[in-house]
Amino acid sequence: MGITNSNKQINVSQIDCQGTLKVTLALSAAPDIASNPTDIVLVLDRSGSMSGSPLANMKAGAKTFIDIIDEATDSDQDGNIGSGSRIAIVSFADSATANTHLITSVANLKSAVDSLDAGGLTNHGDAFSTASQLFDPASSNARVMVMFTDGKTTAGPPPAPIAAAARASGIIIYCIGLIGSDGIDVNVLNDWATDPDASHVAVTPDDSDLEELFKDLAANISKPGATNIVIDEVVRPDFVITQINPPDKGTAQSTGQTSLQWKIPSLGVSGNEGASLEFFIRHTGQTSGTKPVNQSISYTDDEGNSVTFPQPQVNVDSPIIITPEPCPVPVNFSMDSCQDSMTLDLGDTYLESQGRIVQFDLTLKNICPGKRTALAVFLTETDPAGNQLQRGMKAMTIPAHNAPGCRDLHVKCIKFILPEDTDTLAAAAPTMCRRRNFQVRFFAHSIDTDFRCCEGTVSF
Repeated sequence: MGITNSNKQINVSQIDCQGTLKVTLALSAAPDIASNPTDIVLVLDRSGSMSGSPLANMKAGAKTFIDIIDEATDSDQDGNIGSGSRIAIVSFADSATANTHLITSVANLKSAVDSLDAGGLTNHGDAFSTASQLFDPASSNARVMVMFTDGKTTAGPPPAPIAAAARASGIIIYCIGLIGSDGIDVNVLNDWATDPDASHVAVTPDDSDLEELFKDLAANISKPGATNIVIDEVVRPDFVITQINPPDKGTAQSTGQTSLQWKIPSLGVSGNEGASLEFFIRHTGQTSGTKPVNQSISYTDDEGNSVTFPQPQVNVDSPIIITPEPCPVPVNFSMDSCQDSMTLDLGDTYLESQGRIVQFDLTLKNICPGKRTALAVFLTETDPAGNQLQRGMKAMTIPAHNAPGCRDLHVKCIKFILPEDTDTLAAAAPTMCRRRNFQVRFFAHSIDTDFRCCEGTVSF
């Protein structure tokens, strides 16, 4: 089934210039068997050479195999093979026995496995024939046979033609081999199994490895959604990545101011599974408007899944800036070519007061369109004796804006000159060389209103 969903979303649709937003990348995947029902026949060697730990470890491996398929079909080990898939058990020694038909009960399948006893010769041909007969030709399910054996054929017909006929009918054959006391010919297993051999044949000399081999084979048959996932994200140059939260699957790291890489070892191996990554970006551009968040995003995995992510856009809204106090009028002058010096009379200018200058910016919140705003700024200073000294008051009218909704208005450059005009200040320290403490208060209200006085007349 592979990747079942890919998504990319942002937490807000609009930000201010220099604003921040959260980006979430998400993937979900499921094993192929969850959407493609499969009939599987486990063909298990119970010949005499299997007595002791080989038989015990084979049983453990077969039951682990059943559990993995159980979870892969419906994302839960609920004791039932789901999504239309089924499993059967065939065992063989001198001859083969169908211990179960194709069923969905995990308990019955495990009970059949536990009932097996070792003894007798090795009849691979009858095993392939009995297993093949369990598949329903009218079923649309995929057909898989898993042959486990620990030795060479010692009874029955030659197995190779029977295995070839099974493959020709569309049955996929996997072989697990244990190099037991009777020896095993890996080339024979390769001949029986579906090509390519590397992904359909596994051999071990140690029966303690059997459970792991059955486990790996179950994962292969259920076809994991995706493995070795690599996602490279690059945001637009208008933004920088400021924070990357640890993802719930895999690892993520920055690869530059505007790029990151997210790696996930596997997703959807044994059931439906999701993964997500959150990171934060800040707008650093100088222009407003609707902007795509990402410059590019690429996806790769070992299964070759093709993944496309959405392209979210955010509206960057530059603030309305009001400067109630104009800058001083400049004096214009020019220098002629080849003139290396000049004397310029700038005219008269007057000191407003002796002292320092302070300049304020503030933001008026949620100012509705078509409404002028009255703004007053009060500045006081606390002298060393604790006295509150008036430093000025400015009142101004902020013009109405015509934006489609209520907006924040940024008021810039409200200037005060701070005189050195009291004995306590002058005595504290030389001018410009002491700390001064101030308090500023802002008052604002709307000037315009929709209220109209209704004057009525009463007649008798």
